[in-house]
Amino acid sequence: MGEGATVVLVRGDDPVLVGDEVRRVVAELVGDGDRGLLVDEYAGEEYELAAAVDAAQTLPFLTDHRIVVVRNLGRFAKGTDLAPLLAFLGDPAPTTSLVLVWEPPYPEKGPKTPPKKLLDAVKSAGGTVTNTTLARPADRKAWVDAQLAGAAVRLDREAQALVTTRLADDVERLAALLATLEGAFGPGAGLGAADVEPYLGEAGTVPPWELTDAIDRGDIPLALDRLHRTLGAGDRHPLQVMASLHAHVARMVRLDGAAVGGEKDAAALLGLKGSTFPARKALEQGRRLGTDRLRRAVHLLAQADLDLRGAKAWPPELVMEVLVARMARLSRR
Repeated sequence: MGEGATVVLVRGDDPVLVGDEVRRVVAELVGDGDRGLLVDEYAGEEYELAAAVDAAQTLPFLTDHRIVVVRNLGRFAKGTDLAPLLAFLGDPAPTTSLVLVWEPPYPEKGPKTPPKKLLDAVKSAGGTVTNTTLARPADRKAWVDAQLAGAAVRLDREAQALVTTRLADDVERLAALLATLEGAFGPGAGLGAADVEPYLGEAGTVPPWELTDAIDRGDIPLALDRLHRTLGAGDRHPLQVMASLHAHVARMVRLDGAAVGGEKDAAALLGLKGSTFPARKALEQGRRLGTDRLRRAVHLLAQADLDLRGAKAWPPELVMEVLVARMARLSRR
């Protein structure tokens, strides 16, 4: 590829995070130039990929290079749909910087990840692939830390901890929060927790394991807090939470009394692929509870399931609160 030209593929499962990364990449490519002259963007459900490729092959006008942004690439995941783009990547124009975006919403039943042939073509063209998916807690923490480090305002350690805790899984709110703080206090301002707290809004959702971990520790107040954040900010239906709790207990029940020597054997018995950490947690917690309390946990889940379906005239949130508190109490004994 020629000097100054580049290929970037941005992918992810959160449209906010994908959008933020695309804006960052394009702004970096534009630099001090005129965005109106430099950038040609293709997006939506109507454009043809061949037209976007033609634009990438066209010589720039009144500038020394051009930037072509091609969004919603998931539309072209079938058969030979990607053929024009793959051909271009085999011999990219040296005066074009190409930004490819594989983003949600994906076509119904379409792939959520780019095909290998596209990833390989981007890499062969000397390009880079940026994955904004934050699947693991460590990924989310690293991303949040990077955003805070690069922010126009400076948050002290207490303020950073407050932001991380309050946003939890809703990291897509961070960019808007930082922009609001910059507007309110000005670039370069040093902020503490008291400055930041009024701008944080509702507590964000939390991953399912934070609820089950709190239950396993027997921490009833924390478990109820995680339940409320799951049902509220997480916008999950009580039956979805019930399914998660049932799966959690079911793992322990399957391991109870089984001839397993450690977490690898437990993972094999449970049919888990990849990390054996969930198997180790289930094995250790199941042994702490023992058969009698596991039997009680199954009974609590079954009764709550009936109550959610109308056996008791209780609001669903109350049914779940009672269930979570009782399950956490089992872990205290």
